[in-house]
Amino acid sequence: MKRIIECVPNFSEGRDSAVIQAIAQSIKNVEGVQLLEVDPGFSTNRTVMTIVGSPEKVIEAAFNAIQKAAELIDMRKHKGEHPRMGATDVCPLVPIDGVTVEEAIQYAHILAQRVGKELNIPVYLYELAASAEHRKNLADIRAGEYEGFREKLFHPDWKPDYGPMEFHETAGQTVIGVRDFLVAYNLNLNTKSVKRANSVAFDIREKGRVKTEDGTPNGKPVLDDNGEEVRIPGTCRHVKAIGWYIDEYKIAQVSCNLTNINETPVHIVFEEAVKSASTRGLRVTGSELVGLIPKKCMIEAGMYYLEKQQLSCGVSEEELIHIAVKSLGLDELGPFDPQKKIIEYCMEANEANRLAGMNLIAFNNLLASDSPAPGGGSVAALCGALAASLGTMVANLSAVKKGWEGRWKFFSEWAVKGQDIKKQLLYYIDEDTNAYNGVLAAFRLPKSTQEEKEIRKLAISNANKYAALIPSHVMATAFSAYDLLEEMVVEGNPNSITDAGVGVLCADTAVQGAAMNVLINLSGIEDEAFKKDTLENVEYYRKESELKREKILKLIYKKIQK
Repeated sequence: MKRIIECVPNFSEGRDSAVIQAIAQSIKNVEGVQLLEVDPGFSTNRTVMTIVGSPEKVIEAAFNAIQKAAELIDMRKHKGEHPRMGATDVCPLVPIDGVTVEEAIQYAHILAQRVGKELNIPVYLYELAASAEHRKNLADIRAGEYEGFREKLFHPDWKPDYGPMEFHETAGQTVIGVRDFLVAYNLNLNTKSVKRANSVAFDIREKGRVKTEDGTPNGKPVLDDNGEEVRIPGTCRHVKAIGWYIDEYKIAQVSCNLTNINETPVHIVFEEAVKSASTRGLRVTGSELVGLIPKKCMIEAGMYYLEKQQLSCGVSEEELIHIAVKSLGLDELGPFDPQKKIIEYCMEANEANRLAGMNLIAFNNLLASDSPAPGGGSVAALCGALAASLGTMVANLSAVKKGWEGRWKFFSEWAVKGQDIKKQLLYYIDEDTNAYNGVLAAFRLPKSTQEEKEIRKLAISNANKYAALIPSHVMATAFSAYDLLEEMVVEGNPNSITDAGVGVLCADTAVQGAAMNVLINLSGIEDEAFKKDTLENVEYYRKESELKREKILKLIYKKIQK
């Protein structure tokens, strides 16, 4: 399993391109990491970079960047709209895949200790890596900013976790920690008023605003029994927000950090800001992403707005993202390129020769070459994807059929299921070839010593099992397309019934073709229990596919021969 973490260091320099490039280059010098994005902001005078890779490599790259920033950035001269306390202001680690939160916290300690010891920079740990409750919140640590830390350092509550208890004149202080995936998201307003922007920010952020006796912002605060100020919570949990003015755009923005996108997604924050702004005579004209965003956020937003329009959500991933961009106004301040802003796309960009991404001519040319892969296994997966796509097409055509407006949700739900099936099978197009290459790699392992022979034997066995499992998954996934296709034959647009029929034939080809691939890969496996279970699986899907195919085709021919 790949072990991947993300690191999103924020540097207090957004104007000097030479400094920004030098920091970026220090990251690129580490082999095995990807620098996915460099996002400078002129008014904030701050640059956010996104690094992904194995934990050890990411830690090395992050240290290099912190060291280079300390060399090139002089905090005594720094001014910007964004709060800051150091040359590398904050450096969060985010576990992405194969790394637990606990492991990520250990890596945060390793990085913080090295920065403190080797660079003599005071370091604080925050969020999930915080050493105390009052240090969890970044805003609490950063309060007073760079200028206030000369005295803050010596307060017992603010002794650094690592590094000297000594103010660093040029590099300031650094915060390192572990957090969930954070989305930095700015909402654009049709005003220059920071006061009005803050009013919207206070309405939506979880912390809300202080309650006053007369209900006005400058009124006397209401206190509870303990003498603490009573707060009116905002509408969005796990959202931090503040208003500011961005001179380069000549507008005020509500700058938000979304710390739990599962509970409060981007589109909900946008909608709540729209409600708040409208009550104050303002408009949210668009929004802006700082850094990267997970693909699921964009998919969910696209589906949310299609549902509001009572249109089918079972459209392509690309279309859902397009709807999200337009609905959220993410392209108002500049072009929004999903390939550069969505983290999964950025990571995939470096994967060469992905079969599912080829055009039809290139795929067929490769298929017809003297290379043994891709072969029948990948084509079986492709046939399954075509079956799901045809069923989804009929569902979407039915959702917009004149006179059927009241049934759009029914067809939308089926179309969404079809898109999920299609997506899985497109993945298996590549994975079948990867599994074949894994078998070849196992056979190439050395076999000079008895130990090497044993290792090689186990590797070959595991590779063959995986090569059998992939087409097994293709069988099951392609078979699941029959429910969609049958439903569309019975309930869908009658003008598209033959499209569903072709889908049925593709589904059967996928199941039967994948079954043959399972059987040929079983020949190299000695695990009898595995072979028995797999053979039973193959026989079940082969027979059931034949029955499903004949049943649905009879329905189709009965309808079209009337």
